Amino acid sequence: MLTSPTACDLSFDELRRHGWSQHDGFLSPELARQLAAQCVRARTDGRMKVAGTGSGRTPGVHGAIRGDSIAWLEQGQSDACDQYLERMAHLRQQLNRELFLGLDDYESHFALYAPGAFYRTHLDRFRDDDQRTVSVVIYLNEGWLPAHGGALRLHPEGEASLDILPEAGRMVMFLSAEMLHEVLPTARERLSLAGWLRRRA
Repeated sequence: MLTSPTACDLSFDELRRHGWSQHDGFLSPELARQLAAQCVRARTDGRMKVAGTGSGRTPGVHGAIRGDSIAWLEQGQSDACDQYLERMAHLRQQLNRELFLGLDDYESHFALYAPGAFYRTHLDRFRDDDQRTVSVVIYLNEGWLPAHGGALRLHPEGEASLDILPEAGRMVMFLSAEMLHEVLPTARERLSLAGWLRRRA
């Protein structure tokens, strides 16, 4: 029986050398399905909000830049979310031990892209807030095909861009202040968890 890797099983060499890394099977298929159902339920319950750009309590909504809807996670909202947040706490500790990043906490939200939605090229760190250090994206989409679009496109400095399909259980990490990235237009509903491991202000 295949099991998903723990933080201790992961290698962070690619993140250290190239500023990004990909880890397939980070979530078990069952946990990925539970979290996907939780994401869809957030939309059905009206908890999904149109995502904005910029920092602050009232970020601007710019449909020409991004088209996803989001719902923030909190401890205790479901067993699946608590399992996920526990895994991310272990990941944060492991990154601190191996890369000495001084990561203090983690924030995360569900992201739902309806067909046709996208997110233009951007960085994850705000100009007036340097807390976000490592960006983490985890995908919840079973049976994703290249024809469905919706790839995460990374733009490593000095290297060719690369596309990563949003397949269920896959985790991608990259340095928030350095890695330009975008989400290509999707042809089917696309579900993910986006999060940021942060340092103290």
